[in-house]
Amino acid sequence: MPNKKIKSLLSAIIIALAIFSLYSVWQYYFYSPWTRDARIRAKIITIAPDVSGFVTKVYVKDIQKVKKGDLIFSIDDERYVADFKEKEAIVDHATLELKLAQQKYNRRKKLGKSGSISREELDDYLMAVKLKKAAVEKAKADFLTAEINLRRTRVYAPISGMINNISLRQGNFVTVAKPVMSIVKKNSFYVTGYFEETKLPNIKIGKQAEIQLMSGGEPLYGHVISIGKAIADNNTDVNSQLLPKIQQTFDWVRLSKRIPVDISLEVIPKDINLVSGINATVKIQ
Repeated sequence: MPNKKIKSLLSAIIIALAIFSLYSVWQYYFYSPWTRDARIRAKIITIAPDVSGFVTKVYVKDIQKVKKGDLIFSIDDERYVADFKEKEAIVDHATLELKLAQQKYNRRKKLGKSGSISREELDDYLMAVKLKKAAVEKAKADFLTAEINLRRTRVYAPISGMINNISLRQGNFVTVAKPVMSIVKKNSFYVTGYFEETKLPNIKIGKQAEIQLMSGGEPLYGHVISIGKAIADNNTDVNSQLLPKIQQTFDWVRLSKRIPVDISLEVIPKDINLVSGINATVKIQ
């Protein structure tokens, strides 16, 4: 009889431990702040010319380190030099015309004091001076634009970093605002983890994080710097008749949304080659 009681007690203990273990695993899986859906990211700047033309020379190559202000490539400046000289000549011409108009007005003004010229005619000469002044200002603005365009035929690195995915070649024709390469900003790597909404209560700004790259190696460490405040809602889409497109759901299945959480990296070992876009696992302490 005692043996049966002991066996029953042991069975109850084992069942209780099993239930507790399952409950702990359930709690950890659903509420512990960790995710395997994370990416290494970096600040990437796209480089696009501000003027159009044929590329005369490319001064960098793919995966090359550059410093802010380094010359990247140059564009044929023949037309821009000609336009610059033309606008410069227009400024000189407009300035001379203004000077001539001012002289004519000054002479008529003296005559006006003696009554040799009507007030209406004097006003016409004054208006001519004002028009010539406006013409000079416009000519100077056009000259400044031509000067800027000429300078922009030489494209410089806006930041320090690494040239990425360049396919630009000498002789290519580039157009305004169309990107031709990108630069990965120096020391700008960080991690974005996509956490289920059920885990957000345990994620706070400043909390420590452990990052394990999918490629293996020693873990990286950092801390939470931002938590996403908005995500897309598919139910806000509309069809061609502007009617709402409500997604079909099953009441017994509710998939939790994922929220982006950004994590800054503290120290990156020199032997780790980080690449923007690779996978990682993140655990928030």
